[in-house]
Amino acid sequence: MISIHQTRIKTNNCFKILAIESSCDDTACAIIRSDGMVLGEKVHSQKEHVHFGGVVPEIAARAHMHHLPSLVNSLLDEAKVSWCQIDAIAATCGPGLIGGVIVGSSFAKGLALSKKIPFIGINHIEAHALTVRLPDISSKKIEFPYLLFLTSGGHCQCIYVDDVGKYQHLGGTIDDAAGEAFDKVAKMLGLPWPGGPALEALAKEGNENAFIMPHPLYGRDGCDFSFSGLKTAVANLLEPYKDLSCLPRSLAADIAASFQKTITDTIVNRLENAIQMAPKTKILATAGGVAANQYLKFHLMRLASQYNMEFIAPPIRYCTDNAVMIGWTAIEILKKTITNNFIPNDIDLIPRPRWPLSEMKSRFEH
Repeated sequence: MISIHQTRIKTNNCFKILAIESSCDDTACAIIRSDGMVLGEKVHSQKEHVHFGGVVPEIAARAHMHHLPSLVNSLLDEAKVSWCQIDAIAATCGPGLIGGVIVGSSFAKGLALSKKIPFIGINHIEAHALTVRLPDISSKKIEFPYLLFLTSGGHCQCIYVDDVGKYQHLGGTIDDAAGEAFDKVAKMLGLPWPGGPALEALAKEGNENAFIMPHPLYGRDGCDFSFSGLKTAVANLLEPYKDLSCLPRSLAADIAASFQKTITDTIVNRLENAIQMAPKTKILATAGGVAANQYLKFHLMRLASQYNMEFIAPPIRYCTDNAVMIGWTAIEILKKTITNNFIPNDIDLIPRPRWPLSEMKSRFEH
């Protein structure tokens, strides 16, 4: 027997997705309609990690377990959506901190089983890659293909996005991601966690040309990234100031500004190579938490302009981890699969800490 939920999905009759994201330290849920309308969203940013200066995976998983049930209930109430109006449930199944991924996906699977509706397992990286296609991000629909620069605390990648499920990895970090470098340099400077926004604020007070720092892989072929050496350079600058209370704020600001400029210059150089590797696209998109950095965003916009490319970036709330991108990706997947009269149900999908984008095309090989 075909359920009313399957009928709404197959006829594309404004079906609704409840989405859950729990891959790191943000507990998030959202309800999104098949036309891209966000009916409601909730994000709980965990404060439990501040004392440790970074995310503690075990604490994050326990916090997700504690907050998810009440967060989902309050979302349904505020969005004025009943369970009978939810047609599918989507959740991050990887990559990410495996404890949090297990908690979020297991909770979502339980709900899907109890409500007898499909469960869609979402790749977190794919969700970032497709975020820029959300209808309310651009005045016009973003068509494939496009070049995506994904930059966050755990990821730094250049991805050629050819279609839903079709991704080509052009280059990525060979050690630390850009977001991790921002956070660790901020910690060296005695700034509060999360360090990226704090470092960006401090950099506004400094002279970005005060220090000459190494530009890892600058000028080399390809579009891989490396930032561990840049962190070491900052550590060497701070060596005389083992007691950070003796570090003048003006000096800290100069170091922050110089670091931010160096990492941005390096990223722009690597992206120039990526653009040459993806000549068919006229769109440069960015996503991920570091994409919220306004200094970097300005220089990415300028780069796109130099190559006569359109630049697309989600609003800040969709740059960082969020459930809206999880729900939107489920919608993109469903719209593609229903053309083959197929509604996926990933109830047996095993959560994974690593999940290559190259495996996404298998979903459509039915």
